[in-house]
Amino acid sequence: MTLVIAHRGASGYRPEHSRSAYELAIELGADAIEPDLVPTKDGVLVLRHENEVSGTTDVADHPEFRHLRTTKTVDGQQVTGWFTEDFTWAQLRTLRTRERLPALRPGSAEHDGEEPVLRLEDLLAILDAAPRPVGLVAEVKHADFFGRVGFPMGQLLDAALAEHGWRGDERLTVESFEKGVLRDLRERGTGGRLVYLQEARGSAADEVASHGALAPTYAAERSDDALAAFATEFHGISVDLGTLMAGVDSVALDDPTPVRSAIVDRAHDAGLAVYAWTLRPENRFLPGPLRRGGDLAAFGDWERWYTSVVRTGLDGVFADHTDLAVLARSAVGGPA
Repeated sequence: MTLVIAHRGASGYRPEHSRSAYELAIELGADAIEPDLVPTKDGVLVLRHENEVSGTTDVADHPEFRHLRTTKTVDGQQVTGWFTEDFTWAQLRTLRTRERLPALRPGSAEHDGEEPVLRLEDLLAILDAAPRPVGLVAEVKHADFFGRVGFPMGQLLDAALAEHGWRGDERLTVESFEKGVLRDLRERGTGGRLVYLQEARGSAADEVASHGALAPTYAAERSDDALAAFATEFHGISVDLGTLMAGVDSVALDDPTPVRSAIVDRAHDAGLAVYAWTLRPENRFLPGPLRRGGDLAAFGDWERWYTSVVRTGLDGVFADHTDLAVLARSAVGGPA
């Protein structure tokens, strides 16, 4: 069965990483919730897509934090704004969440300013209180960068999970675009499934930090030999939809034929699970032939796209609109 993983909660309907986004995703049938983890100045793991938070909070409206605005180079990219690692948790908790894509998702943006930033432990409590088992797929962000400035992400995550009873929990999955932190968690005995995220292009930040121009590319790390090696360390890999569907034509909704994805077939042959990100129904995010009308915010033929993705036989897919992914899985023949 393909798992439906709520990408930052039900982020198509509520500002991402907000309490209402997580709770709505559970209500809509998510099998698991995916948060992104970044640290505060005092080592608290908080739930934000990036450590720079001007696009997802009201930090710019807080004059008391104006002096914290700065420019940093994170994983080779120069970024200007406000960064979680410069705030204590007491300071950060005064911020309120905002929709990251307000032009595309005005309904979600109507909830701007309603809710505070959350910690990992807040989400763990939400999951523990859920009416049915719901998994956690925690993404560790910028582990090499944070490690170099004094925030060992593996250690922080392991300690937080242990403190709140999630260390070794069968509901736990940890993912990262960097292998180093995954290996650190494996050595710590944190437990759960470890998944290596891969971009379509480029190289992992920790590999670049260690090897510079000689760093292996993500594409090279999808060779048969690399996949076989990863299977001795990790549970699976997670790829973008473009990589998943490379060379695949969208199929009709009522076509029961499985969709052959080269990366799914090869990774499964190596003993790895395969996950993919991110299903979104708006025209902006759909392949050209499946867009309908000229409004980028309007929903296109999402159902054909979603069901095509599920038919590859992948093990899990991330979605902003949990209910639509659940419907697509049901249409293919999985549980509603």
